[in-house]
Amino acid sequence: MTSTDDVRVEIDGPVLIVTLDRPKANAIDAATSRSLYEAFSLLHADDTLRVAVLTAAGERFFSAGWDLKAAHAGESADADHGPGGFAGITELFDLGKPIIAAVNGSAYGGGVELMLAADLVVASDTATFTFPEAGLGVLPDAGGVIRLSSLLPRPLALELLLTGRNFSAAEAQQWGLINRVVAADRVLDTAKELARQICAAAPLSIAATLEIVDATQGLRHQEAFRVTRSELPIVAKVATSADAEEGARAFVEKRPPRWRGC
Repeated sequence: MTSTDDVRVEIDGPVLIVTLDRPKANAIDAATSRSLYEAFSLLHADDTLRVAVLTAAGERFFSAGWDLKAAHAGESADADHGPGGFAGITELFDLGKPIIAAVNGSAYGGGVELMLAADLVVASDTATFTFPEAGLGVLPDAGGVIRLSSLLPRPLALELLLTGRNFSAAEAQQWGLINRVVAADRVLDTAKELARQICAAAPLSIAATLEIVDATQGLRHQEAFRVTRSELPIVAKVATSADAEEGARAFVEKRPPRWRGC
């Protein structure tokens, strides 16, 4: 995968950095969705890559969402966005590696859906968010309705989806949608620091944690334990892994662990 005009790809050690770059508002059409999918496919394919950071060019917009100019020109809502769905990752499941959204500007509709598809979020303290779809006669069906209603209390999620009101990064952090809110010039560095912290942990443990969270979200505790212990082979794999032995050994020897990912 190489960079395109709309999607830039950089590798910083074990961190994949993907930058959406479509002036003026980083809106996303079908071709850009496919390019984003190809970029994040590199994270899956390359064992040396541990975490991805997704950001956008410019300072004002993270993403304005669906490219309405492309839609007006004839691109349909069901155009081929690639295997990862709209924006490349809204339907990209089972990566086994985390994605951190570094939200450097405001997000609208599909731009918020792109953010919600990430595993962790760092946002600028000046960023704002909105779901304008109901006022445009369409739906936030690239994960907006599904993810927002699973993350927030029903009345709050419906208020945001039905009214299209703006909400701030501070509000989003208060509600648990964002991990950290920082000054605009600290967004990418903060996301990279989070990535480095994740890279210090065992790859198999990270993958298992993501899989357990996805498989048990919304389940009652008893059912969640059953699923974890009987339906997720990766859990037993972690327990008997070389990395589990290495973690204990490194702790006793008071040195950084040398992970093998197995």
